[in-house]
Amino acid sequence: MVKLKKYNRFLKLFVIFLTSISIFSCSPKNYNVTKIEGKQIPVTEKNTETPEIEKFIKPYRDHINKDLDSVLAYCPETMDKSVGKWQTTIGCLLADACVERGNLVFKKRENKTIDLCLLNHGGIRATLPKGNVTTRSAFEIMPFENNLVVLGLKGEQVEEITAYIIKEKKAQPLSGMTFTIGKDNKAKNIMVQGKPLDLNKIYYVATNDYLANRGDNMNFFGKSVEKYDLNYKLRNVLIDYFKEVDTIPVPRDIRITEE
Repeated sequence: MVKLKKYNRFLKLFVIFLTSISIFSCSPKNYNVTKIEGKQIPVTEKNTETPEIEKFIKPYRDHINKDLDSVLAYCPETMDKSVGKWQTTIGCLLADACVERGNLVFKKRENKTIDLCLLNHGGIRATLPKGNVTTRSAFEIMPFENNLVVLGLKGEQVEEITAYIIKEKKAQPLSGMTFTIGKDNKAKNIMVQGKPLDLNKIYYVATNDYLANRGDNMNFFGKSVEKYDLNYKLRNVLIDYFKEVDTIPVPRDIRITEE
């Protein structure tokens, strides 16, 4: 009889155990993230580990490369921003292109003319090598999304531009203006479009939107009395300019001299 009671007690406990196991096994399980692993897959290069991705990307890459490598013009010599103290051939070329192409938009939209252009030396990110010039060349020289902007500056601010160039001692891309650096390290004989600077006149100066917002400490742009965003990316200015010429001219005129 005692053995039967012990057996019934054991059976009862065993049933309770099985019931508990059943309940917990049927209850929803909560999972927590303990580790995340990732791997960078460049979409600009072929990837042998992921052929399906490569197969998907290839048509787009081929199409883009075809556009970028299309020949637009020919450059007779290499233009490098590191060659030249106060001006460089590539800097003058970029500034000239901005005046020429910018005027097509500015004249039509505002019936006004750009007097001069000032860009920044650091904004030029590549050389323009001798040989065929492609769309890729424009992207390499000007990879940023900067727009061409025209600011109305008083003659006093144009004078500040010359002081800035002298202080920075860099070949800032310049077009439409010439001057001489005197022995006192100040600008003299400042000429805009071949005429002496008039401190009371409003001059229309082309630049990019970064500099127009006082980038590179060009604070004189913050004193503008007029502002026009041409919605024309500098890179597209270059591309359109290259398309219009057969052989790219190499600017050799002297824009800044020293006594």
